[in-house]
Amino acid sequence: MDIIKSKEELVAGASFAKEESAGYGVPITANSNVKYDLIGKLVDETGLTRKAVIAILQGIQPHVFNQFKDNPEEFIVKVAALINDEKATAIIEHITYDVLDEHYGMDVFTDPTIKGKLGVNAMKAKKHLYDHIVYDSSNERDFATDLDTNTDVAVYVKLPDGFYISTPVGHYNPDWAIAFYEGKVKHIYFVAETKGSMSSMQLRLIEESKIHCAREHFKAISNGNVVYDVVDSYKSLLEKVLK
Repeated sequence: MDIIKSKEELVAGASFAKEESAGYGVPITANSNVKYDLIGKLVDETGLTRKAVIAILQGIQPHVFNQFKDNPEEFIVKVAALINDEKATAIIEHITYDVLDEHYGMDVFTDPTIKGKLGVNAMKAKKHLYDHIVYDSSNERDFATDLDTNTDVAVYVKLPDGFYISTPVGHYNPDWAIAFYEGKVKHIYFVAETKGSMSSMQLRLIEESKIHCAREHFKAISNGNVVYDVVDSYKSLLEKVLK
């Protein structure tokens, strides 16, 4: 399946391939008579209203829109993906967060579904909130090892999936919460996500949008004491904290 890279490609009909034909009794056109299965599916996939989805479909050239008949599933997948990318770009530009009275309870850290096997995806830890930590990758394992052995770190925790930030493009789960000994580094608390690569070209647009929202979220609640950033190693974490 080809990938749509821009609105222009969608309008021009690039990236769509005729793989399987399906017969319809009535020609489908981009107007208010669009079949509701298409509109309903795009509403489900994008979170937009029916009115907004119809307006978007009306802007597609008829010869492009008619390709829906040739491959409905691919058409829906690609249109939904493009809409979500564009929506993410538009929404996050002016996003703000307000501090509420709601907070997470300690039960978020006692999820019984978190399971691991020592030497495979789990390791013993001394400075972690619990005496074992379950990791998702070798990069996370190495990061945890550095946290566990460095004298600047007071305590840290691998955040569970149940801890998330709400964003316009879905829930976002930071990976770590880290507390340093006061006075040794610039910030006492640092919330970071470890990525195997720091190249922004390798991060999907939706992921970049969530990261932007996370930065704004922590700015709202921190007063400068809680800092969020994306790092790929403990060394890069310290470089950001100490500067």
